[in-house]
Amino acid sequence: MCAYRIAVIEGDGIGPEVVPVAISVVQRAADIFGFSVEFRGYRAGDSALAELGEALPEETIQGVRSSDAAIKGPVGETAKDVIVRLRQMFDLYANLRPAKVYPGVRPLMDGVDILIVRENTEDLYKGYEFELPGSAVALKVVTERASRRIAEYAFREAERRRKHVTIVHKSNVMPKTDGLFGRVAKEVASSHPGVSYREMYVDAASMALIRDPRSFDVLLTMNVYGDILSDEAAQVVGGLGMAPSANIGEKMALFEPVHGSAPDIAGKGLANPYATVLSAAMMLDWLSQAKGDPRLEKASKLVESAAVTALRRGIATPDLGGKYKTSEVGKGLEAVMVELGG
Repeated sequence: MCAYRIAVIEGDGIGPEVVPVAISVVQRAADIFGFSVEFRGYRAGDSALAELGEALPEETIQGVRSSDAAIKGPVGETAKDVIVRLRQMFDLYANLRPAKVYPGVRPLMDGVDILIVRENTEDLYKGYEFELPGSAVALKVVTERASRRIAEYAFREAERRRKHVTIVHKSNVMPKTDGLFGRVAKEVASSHPGVSYREMYVDAASMALIRDPRSFDVLLTMNVYGDILSDEAAQVVGGLGMAPSANIGEKMALFEPVHGSAPDIAGKGLANPYATVLSAAMMLDWLSQAKGDPRLEKASKLVESAAVTALRRGIATPDLGGKYKTSEVGKGLEAVMVELGG
């Protein structure tokens, strides 16, 4: 049996604590459903820069390229040189960031279930910056191609959910760049008649996420706006410790928690692994679709179901009001998976 090859980048800070939990959970799912997974570890981030002289070594790039998918922990100050570069290098154009209320978590409002679909390769994060005497300039790049494909992704996701998209931009101030994005998104909407949509300026959307988050289903956003709004949405549902994400391209996908490396709690066993575990569940779901293997879809559902059950039982780190260490949460999740999955 051919094993699914997963590139593993633990990253910095709490990464080496939360990523192994997710890997163990995936391995447990593989044992339960009878598929094989091969994990290959690679270096990236601040520690890699300090020890190897590169934040993203060539070996890591090639390791990701030769894998079926990748899972990555948080990195520190070298995020631009690691994740932004990987997104652009592998054209991981769709950034999916769910914000969902889980049991045992204290949200700002119950019943929230949002999916932010963020364009992931251009906008200001393209990195075209330069300095002039007494000033600095950043170029905002928005193309019809990138806008169209991310809009198509968002509307397809909405068809699987509650069939509503909120198109977020700021075309009243930036009619060329944001205007292009909004215009293309509406063109795409016309080819998905079963999905309703509305447009919302990004400042109004940020307020509505607090005032009425349950009014959102899928948010379609540009790169910078999506980065900011997804952190806000995560806090609405209980914090970044519950915020998974996926970076998806045509042939490759990389999965990671939204949160940072949290160096202040690194090594103390306090890190919440649920965001990374839920990212791993997203990875299994994507692999199921990419490889046509229904066992992986079942594994994805089992991981999320186990997370729900474990949280309901109070198996959580102190940030969620629990008393468990990071590794203890992992062991608890595996036990629940065996209980639920046989």
